[in-house]
Amino acid sequence: MEEKKEYKRKKEEDITLVRILGRDIRGDIRIKSALTKINGISWAVSNAVCKILELDESKKIQEFEKSELTRIEEFMKTPELPSFLKNRRNDLDSGDDLHISGMDLKLRKEFDLKRLKKIKSYRGIRHSVGLPVRGQRTKANFRRNRKPSVAAAKKKG
Repeated sequence: MEEKKEYKRKKEEDITLVRILGRDIRGDIRIKSALTKINGISWAVSNAVCKILELDESKKIQEFEKSELTRIEEFMKTPELPSFLKNRRNDLDSGDDLHISGMDLKLRKEFDLKRLKKIKSYRGIRHSVGLPVRGQRTKANFRRNRKPSVAAAKKKG
């Protein structure tokens, strides 16, 4: 006869939510992976932020003081990162290399798509029709927007 295993529940510690750049992040996550929860911050960027600001990577995000969190926010508003880590190189408006994160990134992407649709570029047309933009083949894939096939219609009738 098999013995039933008794599962013991882990102790629930006080998990606090930490708000950085308009994003609520669970406090029990280490700083490196917590920063990646913010839109526009990849693993490479979060690693660079930890190195530049000399943050302890083994600490969890709820263990940081308010002053350290505000320092991270201020750095991410105008980051001094190498250009290859930035997510908006050679920006259309300014021509500079920028790094945008949080809600600003979502807004900027929306404006880019609207501009592409407005000037009726190939990419803009593909976005508006709902087809793949980056040159993929469409014979076998991307079939979700199609009407029912002739075979399916004959089967019903």
